[in-house]
Amino acid sequence: MRGWALRVGFVDQPGERKIHQQPIALGGGIVIFWVTMLPMMLAGALALWAKWYGIPDFIPPAIRVHLPGVLLRGRMLAAFIGAAALLHGLGIVDDKRHLGPGVKLLVQFLAAGILAVVGEIRFSFFIPSALLAAALSMLWMVVIINAFNFLDNMDGLSAGTAAICGGIILSAAWSSGQVFVSGILALLIGALVGFLVFNFAPAKIFLGDSGSLLIGMLLAVATIQTTYYHQEQQSTPWFVTLMPLVVLAVPLYDFVSVTVLRLRQGKSPFVGDMQHFSHRLLRRGMSQRQAVLTIYLATATCGLGATVLHEMTPVGVVLVLVQCGLIVAIIAILEQPGKTSAGQNEQNNAK
Repeated sequence: MRGWALRVGFVDQPGERKIHQQPIALGGGIVIFWVTMLPMMLAGALALWAKWYGIPDFIPPAIRVHLPGVLLRGRMLAAFIGAAALLHGLGIVDDKRHLGPGVKLLVQFLAAGILAVVGEIRFSFFIPSALLAAALSMLWMVVIINAFNFLDNMDGLSAGTAAICGGIILSAAWSSGQVFVSGILALLIGALVGFLVFNFAPAKIFLGDSGSLLIGMLLAVATIQTTYYHQEQQSTPWFVTLMPLVVLAVPLYDFVSVTVLRLRQGKSPFVGDMQHFSHRLLRRGMSQRQAVLTIYLATATCGLGATVLHEMTPVGVVLVLVQCGLIVAIIAILEQPGKTSAGQNEQNNAK
């Protein structure tokens, strides 16, 4: 993909709000799309073939047992692949032509609507109204999609953070016996880790919006579809449903902080600049790798606390939430500009 992108000019050019000094190939998102979606397309096609013509003899038992489940989730799978293709296509066009924020936001809500209404991928716990559940689910999806799109501002940042978040959500999905969600996350994590070999600083290829929008959608769907609360199990506390907020605390912090900063300055929150907290860490003297690794560690620390929410008392949950807030506060302190004393300045000038 990198070779093709360089040949046809599908590259990200250096600019005023860009860190890189030479054109970098785009198209990493194209690889992520096909690595994650093609197995799902093949699973759907195989399930339909089995329904119409029977299961071929060469299909191993480990796959045969899941084909009825694929058929049962056929509508959801079709909506999932369709919404992913829509966002991926939007990203490719935006990478090439730079669409306006209004168009991008409209298509994002359309994709979220396909998932929530057609695919019935929506929050269900504690929300009695299907309409309200669909609306809240669409809003959550759009926020997470944009959070990872915003996070794609430094080599390896969005992909690595998404892999960490995906791994933590996978632990919850797998422990609940959810094969469909676990499969999605396993594909995503594998694709992201392989991509990071070429995307970690100094990057040889970028995700582009075609990848970051897709990553956000996949994680948003995974957080909605993962079962955190089991009503039939009295031992399962309701507050485990807070797990997605804890796991995604760092990406959400970046999204909220940048949005607030831009609105205060009278700018559109969807017009890119150099005010992301990763950029603010650079201004504090960190290298790209140091800034990215700091964010990785903060994300992992928040997420690890979320993995034990189902075993905790209410007091323990409060402590995990406080810990998560303190981690975000540490990032907020680290990214603040330092002040050199006047005396030190005079001393430096004298030297």
